[in-house]
Amino acid sequence: MKYTAIDKSLYIFNRKNFVKKLKPKSVAIFNSNDLMPTNADGTMQFRQNNDLLYLSGVDQAESILVIFPDASNPKHREILFVKETSELIAIWEGEKLTKAKATQQSGIETIYWTSEFDQIFLALAVEAENIYLNQNEHLRAITVVETRDDRFGKACRAKYPSHNYERLAPIMKTLRPIKSQLEVDTIQHACNITEKGFRRVLKFIKPGVMEYEIEAEFAHEFLMNRSRGFAYEPIIASGFNACVLHYIENNKECKAGDVILMDVAAEYANYASDMTRCLPVSGRFTARQRAVYDAVLRVMKAAKGMLVPGTIHDEYQEEVGKIMESELIGLKLIDKHDVAQQDAKNPLYKKYFMHGTSHHMGLDVHDIENRTTPFAAGMILTIEPGIYIREENLGIRLENNILITEKGQLDLMANIPLEAEEIEDLMNA
Repeated sequence: MKYTAIDKSLYIFNRKNFVKKLKPKSVAIFNSNDLMPTNADGTMQFRQNNDLLYLSGVDQAESILVIFPDASNPKHREILFVKETSELIAIWEGEKLTKAKATQQSGIETIYWTSEFDQIFLALAVEAENIYLNQNEHLRAITVVETRDDRFGKACRAKYPSHNYERLAPIMKTLRPIKSQLEVDTIQHACNITEKGFRRVLKFIKPGVMEYEIEAEFAHEFLMNRSRGFAYEPIIASGFNACVLHYIENNKECKAGDVILMDVAAEYANYASDMTRCLPVSGRFTARQRAVYDAVLRVMKAAKGMLVPGTIHDEYQEEVGKIMESELIGLKLIDKHDVAQQDAKNPLYKKYFMHGTSHHMGLDVHDIENRTTPFAAGMILTIEPGIYIREENLGIRLENNILITEKGQLDLMANIPLEAEEIEDLMNA
């Protein structure tokens, strides 16, 4: 891993909170993600299962975490299984975790090799009444690939059919949205790396530059700062491309007079940041571009004030829609008389602002959440309103990452230029 390891106190703290959510005589199992193949003997870059990472800090394939608070053997109340290394593996793949290093990283004293799992787990299952299984349960997830957690769940149910089975996902949805200070600091670091990338491209963008060249500038800055790279597939969208919400081709020329939308951010230690900025390719916004930009910025600032403890996500989105509606009337994109007659279930503003304003952020850029749970101190959410005018080849979206506190909001991207005047001044300095 490129990043500096987070202190093990984070994972010890997370496990203490986790065990409070388990029923008595319960064992919980978390499997690492697979090392996914491409073609021939190629593999994709490994990305750890975020639940296992959240509770152990172990960023290595073929790892298993078992938590059994009521185990009769105190050594088996927390167990980490890691892949046994060898001289041959060290030559071909490099250093793997030793048992001592696994303990150092996770704070878990009992370490076994993954090859010993079946034998150890048999003894644990005999004692347990409930077995908690993990699965990716996310509103946006479209799962077509069977994971290690999926395969283990099938095998476990077949081998131990008389046990009571429980889901881990609802527990993780209550724990992971509330960020500890170490997590906040790590996400702030990712935001700071993103800022460095943004300031780099401010001087680089001009007519004739290719979108992929801008992507390359970001990648260079992120990697130079010990980030693994992009927190998500970057969107570098100039002109009409900015009206395609998930445009990732990044292969067009940036032309004079266009605005370029950049939804791009770094990750650090597997924690995401998430930024969107819009820049005039020629260095100055036209009057119309500036009007739309300022409208989006006003919505963003108003939405930020609503991110307070107790707010319900769906109600928040409805209120932001009303503010956007007013701005679109001011831009003469919709008519107030038509708005008065609109279908409440399909408001007119959605023609130009068709996505949500905020999502939780953490180990996943679209972090797990329970939409019915009110916002609370310690949650980090994005704010990302946008206006997309396809007939004008203009799309504007602005996005920052906000920590909710008891006293208000902390903008983790407050140092990244946002006001139109500052952006123009920096581009023309």
